[in-house]
Amino acid sequence: MAKSLVIVESPTKARTISRFLGDGYIVEPSVGHIRDLPRSAKDVPAAAKSKSWARLGVDVENGFKPLYIVPAEKREQVKKLKALVSDASVVYLATDEDREGESIAWHLVEVLKPKMPAQRMVFHEITESAIREALSSTREIDQRLVDAQEARRILDRLYGYEVSPVLWKKVMPRLSAGRVQSVACRLLVDRERERISFVSASYADLVAELRAADSNAFQGRLVRLGPFRIAQGRDFDAAGELASKRAKVTLLQLDGESAELAADALRGSEFAVSSVEEKPFKRSPSPPFMTSTLQQEAGRKLRFSSSRTMSAAQRLYERGFITYMRTDSMSLAQEAVAEARRIIGSRYPRALPKAPRSYRSKVKNAQEAHEAIRPSGQVWRSPEELASSLGGDELKLYALIWQRTLASQMADATGTTVVVEIASPLQATVPTPQGEVAGGAEAIFEARGRVILARGFLDVYQETLQEGEEEQSLPPLQPGEECALSGIEVEEHSTSAPARFTEASLVKALEERGIGRPSTYAAIITTILDRGYAWKRGQALVPSFVAFAVVQLMERYFTELVDFDFTANLEDVLDQIATGTKEALPYLEEFYAGGSGLHAQVEEKLGEIDARMVNTVEIQTQPGSDPVVVRVGRYGPYVQMGEQTASVPDGLAPDELTAEKALELLAASEVKDRLLGSHAELPVYARNGRYGGYVQLGDGDSKDLKRASLLPGQRIEEIDLAAAVALIELPRVVGVDPDTSQEILAHNGRFGPYLSRGRETRSLDKPEEIFNVSLEEARARFSEPKRRGRRAASMEIGVDSESGAKLTLRSGRFGPYLTDGKVNASLPKGVNPEEVTIELALDILAERRARLADDRAG
Repeated sequence: MAKSLVIVESPTKARTISRFLGDGYIVEPSVGHIRDLPRSAKDVPAAAKSKSWARLGVDVENGFKPLYIVPAEKREQVKKLKALVSDASVVYLATDEDREGESIAWHLVEVLKPKMPAQRMVFHEITESAIREALSSTREIDQRLVDAQEARRILDRLYGYEVSPVLWKKVMPRLSAGRVQSVACRLLVDRERERISFVSASYADLVAELRAADSNAFQGRLVRLGPFRIAQGRDFDAAGELASKRAKVTLLQLDGESAELAADALRGSEFAVSSVEEKPFKRSPSPPFMTSTLQQEAGRKLRFSSSRTMSAAQRLYERGFITYMRTDSMSLAQEAVAEARRIIGSRYPRALPKAPRSYRSKVKNAQEAHEAIRPSGQVWRSPEELASSLGGDELKLYALIWQRTLASQMADATGTTVVVEIASPLQATVPTPQGEVAGGAEAIFEARGRVILARGFLDVYQETLQEGEEEQSLPPLQPGEECALSGIEVEEHSTSAPARFTEASLVKALEERGIGRPSTYAAIITTILDRGYAWKRGQALVPSFVAFAVVQLMERYFTELVDFDFTANLEDVLDQIATGTKEALPYLEEFYAGGSGLHAQVEEKLGEIDARMVNTVEIQTQPGSDPVVVRVGRYGPYVQMGEQTASVPDGLAPDELTAEKALELLAASEVKDRLLGSHAELPVYARNGRYGGYVQLGDGDSKDLKRASLLPGQRIEEIDLAAAVALIELPRVVGVDPDTSQEILAHNGRFGPYLSRGRETRSLDKPEEIFNVSLEEARARFSEPKRRGRRAASMEIGVDSESGAKLTLRSGRFGPYLTDGKVNASLPKGVNPEEVTIELALDILAERRARLADDRAG
C-alpha cells in the first residue's frame, strides 16, 4: 500500500515529526535546498557556458531567469526523493513557514515533478497536535512568497557577482560585496571612525558618605556647586568639549585638583536635607522574543553570537521544544497565553495580571511566522524538567525563551523612586579651571534610591538597569534633617569613545534601519568575519583595514549601494512583491539593466576607481609632521611614511594605530640585522622578522640556527648583547627539586613564560621571572594547583563542567587552536593566547560546534 510522503528540510526535523505519524507516512529530509545557482564556472552546464550571462547564473537578457542546478552533494538525496515521490500516495511539503521555506517547497516541486498536486503543509511548532492540524489544513504553494524570495536571491546574486569582482581588482582577491553585508561593514567602519576622531575629556566629581540620625549610611554625588552644575560624562561632545544641552545651565568641569580643594572646603561643614522628591515608577515587561530580539538578548545575557543562537534555536525547534524561530511577530496564540497565565498563577500568583497582555511588532512590514518564539505545545515544560534532555546551549537558550515568554504575560514591576538633595556651604573659596566659587556658596549633593513594592515580572526575568538607576537603599529622610559627613572622596573620570558594535548591537542597528531580515543577520555577520572585514575582541566587532578600503571604495564610487535608506527601501520592494502589490521582473530590470542600473554603474565606474586612494587610510599627525598613512596591500595592511614601510601587526585595531604607534612600527622596521657582538665564538644578531623582533646566534638564515623571540617590552633597536645571550640560552635551569630529583626549567614559551618539571608545567606571571625566579619560589608554584585563566606551555585551559572534557590550547600548523578532544577551533584573530580563559575557550568551542551543526544540517 502506497504511503504518504512528508518532505522537510533537516534530518532532525524528520525524526521528530516521524514520531507523531503512524506507519502510513514516510518523513524524509531534503537537507536544505536541493538546487541553487552555480557556485563556480565549473558548475555551469555546458549548454550555458557560452552565454554572456553564464558568470552571473542569471539570464539577464531574457526575463532574469535563474540558472538552477542540483549540486553534486545533493544528487543522491534528490534521486532518493524522486523514488519516494513516484511511490507515494500523496506528497506533503512541510518546509518552514517563511519565504525561504516556501521557496524550498517550490524548488522541490520543480525538480521532483510529482504526478499529483503536492500539498503545502505549514506549522509554527513541531508538536503532535500542530502536525495533525497542519495535515488537515494544507494549502497550495504561495507563489507571491516564492516570487519575493526568488527576487531576493536573484537581486543578491547580481549585487554580489557584479560588485565583488571590482573589489578583487581594486582591493584584494577573495573579497565579497553584498546588499546587506556591505552596509553592515559601513556601520562597523563608521563607528571605528568615530573612535579614531574621538577626543577624551577628563573630569572629576565628589562622592560623600552621609548618615542621618539612627540610620544607615548612604551616598550622595555632587551635582551643583554655587551657580554651576557639575559636568558629567554625558556633557562632553566627541571633541572633548563641554556641550550643555540646556541653554540656562552653566557647566563646571572639575579637575582632580579643584575637586580636592572643594572636598577640603566641605570637610567640617554642616550638611542638611534640602528636598525629598518621591515618584512612583512602573516598568512593564518586554514582549516575547522574535528573531532579532532573541539574538540580541542571547548575546547580552548568554554571550552567544548570532550564529550560535540561531543554531541552538534551530535544534530546539526541530526537536519540538520551541515554536518557529524565524519570525518578526510579537504575538502569542490564545492557547499560549492561557498556558503562560496557568504557570504564572501556579508559581507567581501575585504577578498574574487581571487581563492578558498583547503586543504589536514595531518592525516595519513585520511578517513571516505568525507567532513569537515561545515554548511549544499546550503544556510547557520548565527548564528544570528539561535539564536531562537538553545540552548546554539548548538548555540555556530554552530557559531564556521560557522566562521571557512568561514574563511578557506578568504584571508590571512597581515601586517608588526617591531623589534626595543635601546642601552644604563651602567653608572656603574654591578655584576651578573656569573661575572661583566663593566661600559660602552651596554645594548640592544628590542621592537616588529605589524601593520596589511589587516585583511583578522581575521574579522571572531581570531586566538590565537603565543609566542612572542606582538602587541603593535610602533611609527615611525629611527636608531640614541634618546629616553627618562620614567621608568624602574625589573620583576622577575620562570620557570613553563610542563602544564598538557587538553582534547584538549590530543586529539592533540593522533592524532599526529596516535593513535585511532578522533571519539573515546571523549569516551576514558570519560572512563579515569569514571575509576578514572584522574580527572579534571579546564581544566587540573590530573592523579591519580591509573593511576600511572596501567601504571607502563603495562610498566614493557606489554611494547608493551602501546608503542606509536605499538598502532599507529594497526590503520594502521585496515585501510589496510578497503581498502582490509589485511585480518582481520590472523591478529587477530597473535595478540591474536600467540606464543607471547596477550593470551600467559597474561598467562606468571600474575605470575611474583610484585603487591607491581607496586602499589608503590617513593617520592623524601633528601639523608640520610628515604624513603617515595605512595602505591595504595584497598581503595585508602596512604603514608608510615617504618610502619607508612597516607591516601592521595582527590584532592592532584601527583606532589604536596612532601616529606615535605608526612611527614606532616604522622605526622597528628599519632595524633589519644589527650585530650585537659574539658569544661562543659566533656572532649574535638582533633581527626583525615577520612576527616581530628576535635574536639569532650565527650567520645566515638556516633553520638550524638558534633563535629566540623578544620578550614583551623588549625592543629590537634597544636590546644589548647580554639580554640577547640570556634569551638564546633559555631555558634556564632554576635548580633541582629535592622532593622529585627533577630539574626545574624556566622557559619563554609561545604562549608566555612558564616553568617545567618533568611533564608538569606552571605559568609565570611576568616575563622577567624567567631570569629571576628562585628554586624556592618555583617549588612553591608547583605545590599550588594549576590556575585557570592564563596558561603557558602546558596549554591546559581547564575542564568543561558540563561534559567533563579537558580543554587544551595547542599550537598547530596554521596557528594556535583550542580542542576538547572532539572539536578543534582556531583562535579568532586578535585573541592573545596568553589571555584565553576557561570562559572564552568554552565560547569559542561552542561557536565552532554551532558552525559544524549548521554545515551538517545544510
